[in-house]
Amino acid sequence: MKIAILGANGNVGSVLVEEALSRGYEVLALVKDKSNYNAKVGVEVKEVDALNKDTLVNGFKDAKIAVSAFGPKAGSENDLVVATRNLIDAAKEAKVDRFLAIGGAGSLFVSEGVTLANSGLLPEEWLPVVNAHVEALNVIKNETDLNWTVLRPSSFFQSGERTGKFKIGTDYLLVDSEGKSHISFQDYAVALFDEIDKGEFIKKAFTVGY
Repeated sequence: MKIAILGANGNVGSVLVEEALSRGYEVLALVKDKSNYNAKVGVEVKEVDALNKDTLVNGFKDAKIAVSAFGPKAGSENDLVVATRNLIDAAKEAKVDRFLAIGGAGSLFVSEGVTLANSGLLPEEWLPVVNAHVEALNVIKNETDLNWTVLRPSSFFQSGERTGKFKIGTDYLLVDSEGKSHISFQDYAVALFDEIDKGEFIKKAFTVGY
């Protein structure tokens, strides 16, 4: 089965490519500049621009599953919302079976009626991208004609070990026994591909953490 991964050269996207290959998927890496991407053996590469829907349609062509690991540049956080609309339209036009996106932890609840984004717990400089992820999720949630899934990471999201041991949640921020909310890129990738294999959260958002 062929899977298209947008942002395959990014911190998270590159880990998703590794996980996809380890599970036997055919990988189509979608990047903005092919000259800056060192593709692994067996990985097909296409140049796309997330802000240009037509390039995304071409990128998704022949793929059964489309995954977005698109991350906006600092100062251009609204690009995430624009890209999300393009991705939805492109996924439908290309007739992919499923569309999955990396979400943000900001939309997760930390207490009754209080999300991480409006909790006052986050540094001010994080809020533009946090709020962009919240808006992008709202755009996706309004989509009824696409089999979408959004996997939201925990609050601290960075490279680490692939343990295969984590918790799955839905709307609340997950924390470990010490009260820390975290997940590695590697275990996030495991959770995402477990969902691709099982299809338990179609047209739903969920989260992963330790």
